[in-house]
Amino acid sequence: MTAIGMRRGAGALFSAGIILACSVASFAQAGALAPGRDAWNEASDIRFDPTTRETRLTSRVTPGLCFSVSLPQEWRMTAEDGDLHLTAAGLPARLEISLRSAHDLQDLPQADLAHRDAAFLQRDYEGLLGRPAQSVSLTSPAPGATRWSATWVDASLPSPSRAMTVDALIVPLSNEWVLELSLHDVQEGEVHDALSRRILTGLRVNNGAACRG
Repeated sequence: MTAIGMRRGAGALFSAGIILACSVASFAQAGALAPGRDAWNEASDIRFDPTTRETRLTSRVTPGLCFSVSLPQEWRMTAEDGDLHLTAAGLPARLEISLRSAHDLQDLPQADLAHRDAAFLQRDYEGLLGRPAQSVSLTSPAPGATRWSATWVDASLPSPSRAMTVDALIVPLSNEWVLELSLHDVQEGEVHDALSRRILTGLRVNNGAACRG
């Protein structure tokens, strides 16, 4: 399971594994504040091209900073709690996109913004779950991108492996903003990795006049 989520009920989480498996959805992004969450949502647009069978999301973070993501097939967008939620029309897949300010990460000692954000996610999840992860991974799936992944194992979890893995793709947009992308409802493995690569391949960051269209 990939996820960024759930702030309440932390003390009983492992004793109610079904809640953990089904409800982890967006707690860690509570600090991922853009300059006015509603303004960021309103400055985001999604369009599906039936000819190329691709969906393009465009989003303006500030007047001089914007990004776009191209996705295969048709996706639909909703805005919730200041984050962007994309749901694939023909695939069992969801993509959650959040922003986090470098200001929220300033108390962390890591050398760069991506690793500070990963440490932030790690700290929040371990605080939520009440125990450290059994395994943690930081990889670079593409230039300029970091994938954070952490796994907890507990007998109360409903999955056959009795494990839960959460992960996020972390992409610094500037010295002030970092983008978090989290896939949901996509099984770990080749399909998940291929879709993650496709998302990163289709991600473009622009500055200045390119964001004023």
